[in-house]
Amino acid sequence: MAANVETYITKIEELDKKGSGKAIVWRDTGEVNPKKLKLNIPQTLVGETVKVTVENPERKWAIVAADEIIEEHPERVEPPCPHFDRCGGCVWQHWSYTGQLEEKTNHVKKVIAQEGFDPSLVAHAIGMNEEWHYRNKMEFTFSKDGSLGLHEQGNFRKVIPLETCLIAGNDMVDATMEVVKWTKEHCLQGYDKDTHEGLLRHLMVRQSFTTGEMMLGIFATESPSGPLTTAVEDLVSRITTMYPQVKSLLWLENRDWADRTQSENTHVLAGRDFIYDEMLGYRYRLWFDTFFQTNPIQAQKLVELALEMAQPTKDDKMIDLFCGVGTFSLPFADKVGSLAGIEIVEASIESAKRNAKDNDVTNTYFLAKDARRGIDEVLETFGIPNLLLLDPPRSGAGGKVMRRIGRAQPDKIVYVSCNPDTFATDIKELEPFGYKLKQVQPVDLFPHTIHVELVALMSRE
Repeated sequence: MAANVETYITKIEELDKKGSGKAIVWRDTGEVNPKKLKLNIPQTLVGETVKVTVENPERKWAIVAADEIIEEHPERVEPPCPHFDRCGGCVWQHWSYTGQLEEKTNHVKKVIAQEGFDPSLVAHAIGMNEEWHYRNKMEFTFSKDGSLGLHEQGNFRKVIPLETCLIAGNDMVDATMEVVKWTKEHCLQGYDKDTHEGLLRHLMVRQSFTTGEMMLGIFATESPSGPLTTAVEDLVSRITTMYPQVKSLLWLENRDWADRTQSENTHVLAGRDFIYDEMLGYRYRLWFDTFFQTNPIQAQKLVELALEMAQPTKDDKMIDLFCGVGTFSLPFADKVGSLAGIEIVEASIESAKRNAKDNDVTNTYFLAKDARRGIDEVLETFGIPNLLLLDPPRSGAGGKVMRRIGRAQPDKIVYVSCNPDTFATDIKELEPFGYKLKQVQPVDLFPHTIHVELVALMSRE
Protein backbone atom coordinates (compact mmCIF):
# COMPACT_ATOMS: atom_id res chain seq x y z
CA MET A 1 0.00 0.00 0.00
CA ALA A 2 1.52 3.34 -1.09
CA ALA A 3 2.34 5.84 1.62
CA ASN A 4 0.63 9.21 1.78
CA VAL A 5 3.11 11.82 0.47
CA GLU A 6 2.91 15.63 0.62
CA THR A 7 5.31 18.37 -0.50
CA TYR A 8 5.84 21.62 1.40
CA ILE A 9 7.82 24.81 1.13
CA THR A 10 8.96 25.97 4.55
CA LYS A 11 11.53 28.15 6.32
CA ILE A 12 14.23 27.02 8.75
CA GLU A 13 13.59 28.71 12.09
CA GLU A 14 16.41 27.35 14.29
CA LEU A 15 18.92 24.53 14.69
CA ASP A 16 18.42 21.47 16.84
CA LYS A 17 21.00 19.98 19.22
CA LYS A 18 22.44 17.86 16.41
CA GLY A 19 22.97 20.86 14.12
CA SER A 20 20.03 20.20 11.78
CA GLY A 21 17.52 22.83 10.73
CA LYS A 22 14.09 22.91 12.38
CA ALA A 23 10.90 24.01 10.67
CA ILE A 24 7.16 23.87 11.32
CA VAL A 25 4.46 23.17 8.74
CA TRP A 26 0.78 23.85 9.42
CA ARG A 27 -1.26 21.28 7.50
CA ASP A 28 -4.79 22.02 6.35
CA THR A 29 -6.65 18.78 6.99
CA GLY A 30 -10.13 20.20 6.36
CA GLU A 31 -10.84 20.41 10.07
CA VAL A 32 -11.37 23.61 12.09
CA ASN A 33 -7.75 23.84 13.26
CA PRO A 34 -4.70 23.06 11.10
CA LYS A 35 -2.32 20.33 12.28
CA LYS A 36 1.26 21.11 13.28
CA LEU A 37 4.04 19.06 11.68
CA LYS A 38 7.53 19.55 13.10
CA LEU A 39 10.40 18.88 10.71
CA ASN A 40 14.11 18.31 11.28
CA ILE A 41 15.99 18.95 8.05
CA PRO A 42 19.75 18.10 8.04
CA GLN A 43 22.25 20.27 6.14
CA THR A 44 20.10 23.39 6.23
CA LEU A 45 20.72 26.77 7.87
CA VAL A 46 18.54 29.24 9.78
CA GLY A 47 16.63 31.52 7.43
CA GLU A 48 16.76 29.24 4.40
CA THR A 49 13.59 28.45 2.47
CA VAL A 50 13.47 24.80 1.47
CA LYS A 51 11.25 22.36 -0.38
CA VAL A 52 10.64 19.02 1.33
CA THR A 53 8.67 15.86 0.64
CA VAL A 54 7.16 14.10 3.67
CA GLU A 55 5.83 10.56 3.75
CA ASN A 56 2.90 10.02 6.12
CA PRO A 57 2.63 13.73 7.05
CA GLU A 58 -0.19 13.04 9.49
CA ARG A 59 2.42 12.31 12.17
CA LYS A 60 3.60 15.08 14.49
CA TRP A 61 7.34 15.00 13.71
CA ALA A 62 9.64 13.82 10.95
CA ILE A 63 13.27 13.92 9.80
CA VAL A 64 13.45 14.69 6.07
CA ALA A 65 16.07 15.74 3.55
CA ALA A 66 15.60 18.97 1.61
CA ASP A 67 14.59 18.37 -2.01
CA GLU A 68 15.71 21.87 -2.94
CA ILE A 69 17.16 24.95 -1.22
CA ILE A 70 14.94 27.67 -2.67
CA GLU A 71 16.54 30.56 -0.76
CA GLU A 72 20.10 29.97 0.45
CA HIS A 73 21.83 31.34 3.53
CA PRO A 74 24.58 33.79 2.48
CA GLU A 75 27.16 31.67 4.35
CA ARG A 76 26.27 28.40 2.63
CA VAL A 77 29.30 26.80 0.95
CA GLU A 78 29.92 23.70 -1.17
CA PRO A 79 30.94 20.76 1.10
CA PRO A 80 34.39 19.53 0.01
CA CYS A 81 34.00 15.94 1.23
CA PRO A 82 32.45 13.44 -1.24
CA HIS A 83 30.86 11.53 1.67
CA PHE A 84 29.24 14.49 3.41
CA ASP A 85 25.68 13.77 2.25
CA ARG A 86 25.58 10.45 4.12
CA CYS A 87 28.48 10.21 6.60
CA GLY A 88 27.73 11.15 10.20
CA GLY A 89 31.23 12.39 11.01
CA CYS A 90 30.54 16.05 10.16
CA VAL A 91 27.28 18.01 10.07
CA TRP A 92 28.30 21.56 9.08
CA GLN A 93 30.53 21.28 6.03
CA HIS A 94 27.86 23.25 4.14
CA TRP A 95 28.42 26.25 6.45
CA SER A 96 31.33 28.69 6.16
CA TYR A 97 33.82 28.36 8.98
CA THR A 98 33.26 31.96 10.10
CA GLY A 99 29.55 31.18 10.36
CA GLN A 100 30.25 28.06 12.45
CA LEU A 101 32.39 30.05 14.89
CA GLU A 102 29.72 32.72 15.23
CA GLU A 103 27.10 30.06 16.01
CA LYS A 104 29.32 28.38 18.61
CA THR A 105 30.06 31.71 20.29
CA ASN A 106 26.37 32.58 20.41
CA HIS A 107 25.49 29.17 21.83
CA VAL A 108 27.87 29.67 24.76
CA LYS A 109 26.45 33.14 25.39
CA LYS A 110 22.91 31.77 25.28
CA VAL A 111 23.41 28.96 27.79
CA ILE A 112 25.22 31.08 30.37
CA ALA A 113 22.62 33.85 30.01
CA GLN A 114 19.91 31.26 30.76
CA GLU A 115 21.62 30.65 34.11
CA GLY A 116 21.74 34.38 34.90
CA PHE A 117 25.35 35.14 33.92
CA ASP A 118 26.47 38.11 31.84
CA PRO A 119 26.89 36.94 28.19
CA SER A 120 29.30 39.83 27.52
CA LEU A 121 31.88 37.84 29.52
CA VAL A 122 32.06 35.40 26.60
CA ALA A 123 34.79 36.18 24.05
CA HIS A 124 34.53 35.16 20.41
CA ALA A 125 35.38 31.51 19.81
CA ILE A 126 38.98 30.84 18.84
CA GLY A 127 39.01 28.93 15.57
CA MET A 128 41.71 27.19 13.58
CA ASN A 129 43.88 28.60 10.84
CA GLU A 130 43.43 25.30 9.00
CA GLU A 131 40.13 23.63 9.84
CA TRP A 132 40.82 20.34 8.01
CA HIS A 133 42.92 17.28 8.95
CA TYR A 134 42.90 18.35 12.60
CA ARG A 135 42.17 15.04 14.35
CA ASN A 136 44.99 12.89 15.74
CA LYS A 137 42.68 9.94 16.46
CA MET A 138 39.88 8.23 14.54
CA GLU A 139 37.83 5.12 15.20
CA PHE A 140 36.50 3.60 11.98
CA THR A 141 33.99 0.74 11.82
CA PHE A 142 34.25 -2.26 9.50
CA SER A 143 31.25 -2.97 7.28
CA LYS A 144 30.30 -6.57 6.46
CA ASP A 145 32.40 -6.63 3.28
CA GLY A 146 35.56 -5.48 5.07
CA SER A 147 35.34 -1.81 4.08
CA LEU A 148 36.02 0.86 6.69
CA GLY A 149 33.97 3.93 7.40
CA LEU A 150 31.81 5.92 9.79
CA HIS A 151 28.15 5.49 10.68
CA GLU A 152 25.45 6.96 8.48
CA GLN A 153 23.81 10.15 9.72
CA GLY A 154 21.09 9.12 12.16
CA ASN A 155 21.62 5.39 11.57
CA PHE A 156 24.06 3.66 13.91
CA ARG A 157 23.52 0.29 12.21
CA LYS A 158 24.78 1.35 8.78
CA VAL A 159 28.42 2.06 7.94
CA ILE A 160 29.31 4.41 5.09
CA PRO A 161 32.51 3.11 3.44
CA LEU A 162 35.01 5.95 3.08
CA GLU A 163 37.65 6.68 0.49
CA THR A 164 38.89 9.72 2.37
CA CYS A 165 38.27 11.67 5.58
CA LEU A 166 39.02 15.37 5.57
CA ILE A 167 39.12 15.78 9.35
CA ALA A 168 41.76 13.08 9.91
CA GLY A 169 45.49 13.38 9.31
CA ASN A 170 46.61 12.39 5.79
CA ASP A 171 48.97 9.62 6.99
CA MET A 172 46.16 8.20 9.10
CA VAL A 173 43.83 8.02 6.09
CA ASP A 174 46.53 6.40 3.90
CA ALA A 175 47.22 3.70 6.50
CA THR A 176 43.48 3.10 6.90
CA MET A 177 43.05 2.55 3.17
CA GLU A 178 45.94 0.07 3.21
CA VAL A 179 44.15 -1.91 5.92
CA VAL A 180 41.05 -1.98 3.68
CA LYS A 181 43.15 -3.40 0.79
CA TRP A 182 44.44 -6.06 3.16
CA THR A 183 40.95 -7.10 4.32
CA LYS A 184 39.66 -7.34 0.74
CA GLU A 185 42.64 -9.36 -0.53
CA HIS A 186 42.28 -11.87 2.31
CA CYS A 187 38.44 -11.87 2.09
CA LEU A 188 38.03 -11.01 5.76
CA GLN A 189 34.51 -10.26 6.91
CA GLY A 190 33.34 -7.37 9.04
CA TYR A 191 31.28 -7.86 12.19
CA ASP A 192 27.50 -7.94 11.87
CA LYS A 193 25.88 -6.15 14.85
CA ASP A 194 22.56 -7.93 14.30
CA THR A 195 23.78 -11.54 14.04
CA HIS A 196 26.98 -11.00 16.09
CA GLU A 197 28.95 -12.85 13.44
CA GLY A 198 32.10 -11.81 11.60
CA LEU A 199 35.69 -11.05 12.45
CA LEU A 200 36.63 -7.37 12.16
CA ARG A 201 34.92 -4.70 14.29
CA HIS A 202 36.89 -1.44 14.41
CA LEU A 203 40.14 0.16 13.38
CA MET A 204 41.57 2.74 15.75
CA VAL A 205 44.27 4.96 14.29
CA ARG A 206 46.04 7.70 16.23
CA GLN A 207 49.11 9.75 15.38
CA SER A 208 51.10 12.37 17.23
CA PHE A 209 51.39 15.58 15.23
CA THR A 210 54.59 16.32 17.17
CA THR A 211 56.56 13.05 17.21
CA GLY A 212 54.92 11.59 14.09
CA GLU A 213 54.46 8.23 15.82
CA MET A 214 51.34 6.31 14.78
CA MET A 215 49.28 3.54 16.36
CA LEU A 216 47.03 1.14 14.46
CA GLY A 217 44.69 -1.06 16.49
CA ILE A 218 42.42 -3.68 14.91
CA PHE A 219 39.53 -4.84 17.10
CA ALA A 220 38.45 -8.38 16.19
CA THR A 221 36.40 -11.24 17.57
CA GLU A 222 39.18 -13.83 17.26
CA SER A 223 42.86 -14.11 18.15
CA PRO A 224 45.43 -13.37 15.44
CA SER A 225 46.81 -16.92 15.51
CA GLY A 226 45.61 -20.18 13.96
CA PRO A 227 43.76 -19.74 10.65
CA LEU A 228 44.55 -16.01 10.64
CA THR A 229 48.31 -16.38 10.96
CA THR A 230 49.10 -15.94 7.27
CA ALA A 231 46.83 -12.90 6.89
CA VAL A 232 48.20 -11.26 10.04
CA GLU A 233 51.80 -11.84 8.96
CA ASP A 234 50.98 -10.12 5.68
CA LEU A 235 49.44 -7.18 7.57
CA VAL A 236 52.57 -6.79 9.70
CA SER A 237 54.79 -6.91 6.61
CA ARG A 238 52.71 -4.31 4.76
CA ILE A 239 52.44 -1.84 7.62
CA THR A 240 56.03 -2.04 8.85
CA THR A 241 57.36 -1.70 5.29
CA MET A 242 55.07 1.08 4.05
CA TYR A 243 54.57 3.02 7.28
CA PRO A 244 57.72 3.13 9.41
CA GLN A 245 56.01 5.82 11.54
CA VAL A 246 53.71 3.07 12.92
CA LYS A 247 55.38 2.38 16.25
CA SER A 248 52.47 0.37 17.64
CA LEU A 249 50.50 -2.22 15.65
CA LEU A 250 47.92 -3.94 17.83
CA TRP A 251 45.39 -6.75 17.50
CA LEU A 252 42.71 -6.36 20.18
CA GLU A 253 40.29 -9.18 20.89
CA ASN A 254 36.76 -8.01 21.64
CA ARG A 255 33.99 -10.60 21.81
CA ASP A 256 31.58 -8.50 23.86
CA TRP A 257 28.25 -7.64 22.21
CA ALA A 258 28.57 -4.01 23.26
CA ASP A 259 29.74 -1.86 20.35
CA ARG A 260 32.79 -0.32 22.06
CA THR A 261 36.49 -0.22 21.30
CA GLN A 262 37.51 -2.38 24.26
CA SER A 263 39.96 -5.24 24.55
CA GLU A 264 39.81 -8.55 26.41
CA ASN A 265 43.24 -9.59 25.17
CA THR A 266 45.77 -7.28 23.48
CA HIS A 267 48.41 -8.61 21.07
CA VAL A 268 51.34 -6.41 20.03
CA LEU A 269 51.94 -7.37 16.38
CA ALA A 270 54.79 -4.89 15.89
CA GLY A 271 56.49 -2.19 17.96
CA ARG A 272 55.27 -1.42 21.46
CA ASP A 273 51.84 -1.08 23.08
CA PHE A 274 51.95 2.73 23.25
CA ILE A 275 53.17 5.74 21.28
CA TYR A 276 54.76 8.97 22.43
CA ASP A 277 53.07 12.34 22.01
CA GLU A 278 54.17 15.78 23.15
CA MET A 279 52.46 19.00 24.16
CA LEU A 280 54.12 22.23 25.31
CA GLY A 281 57.42 20.38 25.60
CA TYR A 282 56.03 17.60 27.85
CA ARG A 283 56.08 14.00 26.65
CA TYR A 284 53.11 11.65 27.15
CA ARG A 285 52.68 7.93 26.62
CA LEU A 286 49.41 7.05 24.87
CA TRP A 287 47.92 3.55 24.96
CA PHE A 288 44.97 2.50 22.79
CA ASP A 289 42.47 3.43 25.51
CA THR A 290 44.21 6.60 26.77
CA PHE A 291 42.04 9.70 26.65
CA PHE A 292 44.02 12.53 25.11
CA GLN A 293 42.65 15.56 23.30
CA THR A 294 42.02 14.64 19.66
CA ASN A 295 42.86 18.10 18.31
CA PRO A 296 46.43 18.74 19.51
CA ILE A 297 46.71 22.28 18.11
CA GLN A 298 43.64 23.53 19.95
CA ALA A 299 44.31 21.36 23.00
CA GLN A 300 47.55 23.27 23.46
CA LYS A 301 45.52 26.48 23.22
CA LEU A 302 43.27 25.21 26.05
CA VAL A 303 46.28 24.63 28.29
CA GLU A 304 47.78 28.03 27.43
CA LEU A 305 44.46 29.77 28.19
CA ALA A 306 44.11 27.94 31.50
CA LEU A 307 47.61 29.04 32.52
CA GLU A 308 46.90 32.61 31.43
CA MET A 309 43.66 32.79 33.42
CA ALA A 310 45.00 31.07 36.54
CA GLN A 311 48.27 33.02 36.78
CA PRO A 312 49.79 30.27 38.95
CA THR A 313 52.72 30.98 41.29
CA LYS A 314 55.14 28.86 43.30
CA ASP A 315 53.17 29.76 46.43
CA ASP A 316 50.07 27.97 45.09
CA LYS A 317 48.72 24.59 46.08
CA MET A 318 46.61 23.21 43.25
CA ILE A 319 44.05 20.46 42.66
CA ASP A 320 43.56 19.14 39.11
CA LEU A 321 40.15 17.46 39.15
CA PHE A 322 39.36 14.91 36.41
CA CYS A 323 43.08 15.07 35.62
CA GLY A 324 43.22 12.14 33.18
CA VAL A 325 46.80 11.34 32.17
CA GLY A 326 48.04 14.75 33.31
CA THR A 327 47.41 16.90 30.23
CA PHE A 328 46.98 20.00 32.40
CA SER A 329 48.79 18.67 35.47
CA LEU A 330 52.30 18.67 34.06
CA PRO A 331 52.35 22.22 32.62
CA PHE A 332 50.75 23.56 35.82
CA ALA A 333 53.06 21.59 38.11
CA ASP A 334 55.98 23.53 36.68
CA LYS A 335 54.35 26.79 37.82
CA VAL A 336 52.92 25.90 41.25
CA GLY A 337 54.39 24.73 44.54
CA SER A 338 52.54 21.40 44.60
CA LEU A 339 49.73 19.74 42.65
CA ALA A 340 47.29 16.92 43.42
CA GLY A 341 45.51 15.20 40.54
CA ILE A 342 42.26 13.27 40.97
CA GLU A 343 40.81 10.87 38.39
CA ILE A 344 38.45 7.89 38.78
CA VAL A 345 40.09 5.80 36.01
CA GLU A 346 43.00 3.94 37.62
CA ALA A 347 44.78 3.34 34.32
CA SER A 348 44.79 7.08 33.66
CA ILE A 349 46.27 7.78 37.11
CA GLU A 350 49.03 5.23 36.49
CA SER A 351 49.70 6.96 33.17
CA ALA A 352 49.76 10.37 34.90
CA LYS A 353 52.32 9.10 37.41
CA ARG A 354 54.46 7.65 34.64
CA ASN A 355 54.17 10.82 32.55
CA ALA A 356 55.26 12.90 35.54
CA LYS A 357 58.26 10.62 36.06
CA ASP A 358 59.17 10.69 32.35
CA ASN A 359 59.21 14.50 32.48
CA ASP A 360 61.08 14.77 35.82
CA VAL A 361 58.05 16.39 37.49
CA THR A 362 58.38 15.67 41.21
CA ASN A 363 55.84 17.96 42.94
CA THR A 364 52.69 15.99 42.00
CA TYR A 365 50.44 13.59 43.87
CA PHE A 366 47.88 11.55 41.91
CA LEU A 367 44.86 9.81 43.41
CA ALA A 368 42.54 7.27 41.74
CA LYS A 369 39.13 8.11 43.17
CA ASP A 370 35.82 9.66 42.15
CA ALA A 371 35.80 13.45 42.21
CA ARG A 372 33.77 14.12 45.38
CA ARG A 373 35.50 11.56 47.61
CA GLY A 374 38.83 12.38 46.04
CA ILE A 375 38.50 16.04 47.02
CA ASP A 376 37.80 15.07 50.63
CA GLU A 377 40.84 12.81 50.80
CA VAL A 378 43.14 15.33 49.14
CA LEU A 379 41.98 18.13 51.45
CA GLU A 380 42.88 16.00 54.47
CA THR A 381 46.35 15.02 53.26
CA PHE A 382 47.23 17.92 50.98
CA GLY A 383 45.53 20.93 52.51
CA ILE A 384 43.32 23.72 51.15
CA PRO A 385 44.22 24.63 47.55
CA ASN A 386 44.64 28.20 46.30
CA LEU A 387 43.82 27.04 42.78
CA LEU A 388 41.52 24.36 41.44
CA LEU A 389 41.19 23.26 37.80
CA LEU A 390 38.52 20.88 36.59
CA ASP A 391 38.02 19.29 33.18
CA PRO A 392 34.97 17.02 33.58
CA PRO A 393 33.32 14.78 30.97
CA ARG A 394 30.41 16.00 28.82
CA SER A 395 27.97 15.19 31.61
CA GLY A 396 29.65 17.85 33.76
CA ALA A 397 30.88 17.65 37.34
CA GLY A 398 27.42 17.70 38.91
CA GLY A 399 25.94 19.68 41.79
CA LYS A 400 27.46 17.61 44.62
CA VAL A 401 30.99 17.98 43.28
CA MET A 402 30.58 21.68 42.56
CA ARG A 403 29.24 22.36 46.05
CA ARG A 404 32.17 20.41 47.51
CA ILE A 405 34.50 22.63 45.50
CA GLY A 406 32.67 25.70 46.77
CA ARG A 407 33.06 24.61 50.40
CA ALA A 408 36.80 24.06 49.87
CA GLN A 409 37.07 27.79 49.03
CA PRO A 410 39.99 27.90 46.55
CA ASP A 411 40.80 31.48 45.50
CA LYS A 412 40.51 30.68 41.78
CA ILE A 413 38.67 28.03 39.83
CA VAL A 414 39.52 27.33 36.19
CA TYR A 415 36.85 25.26 34.45
CA VAL A 416 37.68 23.55 31.14
CA SER A 417 34.50 22.29 29.51
CA CYS A 418 33.54 20.26 26.43
CA ASN A 419 29.83 20.94 27.02
CA PRO A 420 28.69 24.56 27.57
CA ASP A 421 25.25 23.41 28.75
CA THR A 422 26.55 21.41 31.73
CA PHE A 423 29.23 24.04 32.37
CA ALA A 424 26.54 26.71 32.86
CA THR A 425 24.53 24.63 35.35
CA ASP A 426 27.69 23.57 37.19
CA ILE A 427 29.07 27.07 37.81
CA LYS A 428 25.65 28.23 39.03
CA GLU A 429 26.29 26.01 42.06
CA LEU A 430 29.33 28.14 42.99
CA GLU A 431 27.50 31.47 43.33
CA PRO A 432 26.23 30.86 46.90
CA PHE A 433 29.86 30.31 47.95
CA GLY A 434 30.90 33.80 46.84
CA TYR A 435 32.31 33.05 43.37
CA LYS A 436 31.90 35.32 40.38
CA LEU A 437 32.38 34.43 36.74
CA LYS A 438 35.23 36.53 35.34
CA GLN A 439 35.76 35.39 31.76
CA VAL A 440 34.80 32.69 29.29
CA GLN A 441 36.82 31.81 26.19
CA PRO A 442 35.27 29.30 23.75
CA VAL A 443 37.72 27.27 21.66
CA ASP A 444 36.76 25.28 18.57
CA LEU A 445 38.36 21.83 18.74
CA PHE A 446 35.98 20.19 16.27
CA PRO A 447 35.36 22.27 13.11
CA HIS A 448 32.36 21.21 11.01
CA THR A 449 30.64 19.66 14.05
CA ILE A 450 28.32 21.17 16.66
CA HIS A 451 30.83 20.81 19.51
CA VAL A 452 32.64 23.70 21.19
CA GLU A 453 34.91 23.71 24.24
CA LEU A 454 35.73 26.55 26.58
CA VAL A 455 37.99 27.73 29.37
CA ALA A 456 36.51 29.91 32.12
CA LEU A 457 37.71 31.62 35.29
CA MET A 458 35.78 32.05 38.51
CA SER A 459 37.22 33.95 41.46
CA ARG A 460 36.12 34.14 45.08
CA GLU A 461 35.07 37.63 46.04
